[in-house]
This record gives sequence, structure tokens and C-alpha cells, in this order.
Amino acid sequence: MPLLDHFHPPLATFCPWSSFHGNWVVKMVDRLNATHLERRKYTAQSGRHFGAQIQADVATLERNERGSLFEGLNGSGGGVATAAPVFTAPATSLSAAVGFTDPDLFEVKVYRGSGGWELVAAIELVSEANKDRDENRHTFAVKCGSYLQKGISVVVVDTVTNRRSDLHDELCDLIDGANALRWSSPTGLSAMVYRATRGVGSTGPSLALDVAAYQLGVGFELPTVPLWLGRERVVPLELELTYAQACASLQLD
Repeated sequence: MPLLDHFHPPLATFCPWSSFHGNWVVKMVDRLNATHLERRKYTAQSGRHFGAQIQADVATLERNERGSLFEGLNGSGGGVATAAPVFTAPATSLSAAVGFTDPDLFEVKVYRGSGGWELVAAIELVSEANKDRDENRHTFAVKCGSYLQKGISVVVVDTVTNRRSDLHDELCDLIDGANALRWSSPTGLSAMVYRATRGVGSTGPSLALDVAAYQLGVGFELPTVPLWLGRERVVPLELELTYAQACASLQLD
């Protein structure tokens, strides 16, 4: 199934790229979990973040005090509730109108289970919002860089045809000594495989980064690329197979 242009009409009108990307990550998860990842040792999970949807690590909730139809029937025996102490926040010393970048996110995360789940690899599908502004490109690069700094391998798949920004170059700008890793796809489309391995050198802990670059193009089939789960463990990420499955499920084949 050759790569289609999901970011221009007529396909963009018939099937928005966001719908396709959401379907594609699910097909990747299904394929990895069913075929390439040992059950209960590794697991792949999809993640989607679109627009202003957010998740909180710590959530503060306010209870809806509308009462219950059964309140008082099986109560606490007539006990009197004690109100929580009222806390008044002090006035803030600094205030400003600010904005936060909130780019779209379509990704697959692979976890390894060994006394708890550990993130070992991430697959990022680039959206047009990841490439449209300086701050969004920087945010995307920082996220990938933070994964790599922790020794987590990353695959970035860029099929966005209506933006020409180079996210790999943006990432290299953040990494000391990365000039030898610079590469640009002639088509502006690519699959970038980043393998980060930790070690100990003469001056202390060290991090080695290997990059495999694949040029993509509309009208051409997608490659199978390596997905590193550790220093030696690697499985195939079958972009073409999962892409074709996503196209078929959305009647794009």
C-alpha cells in the first residue's frame, strides 16, 4: 500500500489525518502485542492527545453536593458532620497572561515489566501541529530528547506533507555533539529511529545515540524499521503492514 497524502484534499476531506493517525497507532499496538512482544514481559499501549485534552498526575476534585434520593435512609445514625477548616490563599506576588503550547499527540509506548512497568520505547506519529510553529517544534524536540536522555528509544514517523519543518534537525540542536547525526530527507518525509544506550566512561556515566534515517515519499511503500527495547533487544516495527491495515479499516485501500 503506497503512502497516501493525508494532509491535502481529496483524502484530507474524506478522512481527516487525525482519524487516520488514531487508527494507525492502534494497528501498531495490536501488531506488536500479538506478534513481537513477549506476553507479560512487554506491552505496547497507544496514547492520543488532541487539542485541549489534558491529563493530570495529581487531580483535585470537587464533589457535586446535589445529595442523593436515599440520603438519610441508611445514614450515619444522626451524627453531625464537621466542616473542614476554611483556608484563604494569600495574594499572589507575580501575575501575567501566558500561553502554553498544546500540540496534538499520537504515539505508541512500549513498557517492560520487571517488578513494575518501565518505559523502554516510544513511537511518535508527527502531526501538522508539531511542525507549524517554532514553539511547537521545540516542544516536540524536547519531549523526544527527554526520552533519549533517559535511555528510552524513539521512532519518529513524519508523513506530514503540508509542513516542511525538519524535526530531526530541531532535536539535534538540543543535543551536545549531535552535528555528526544531522540528516535531512529530500522529500521532507521520514522515519527516524533513535537508539539510546547508557554506559560508563572514564569521566562517569555516558549516553550513546545511534540514528537510522529512512526517507519516505508519497506513492512509495513504507519500510520496516527497528524498534529497540534495550541495548540488545530489538523487534521489527512494520510500518507498511500496519499502515495498510489502517487504510483498509477506513476504506482507503
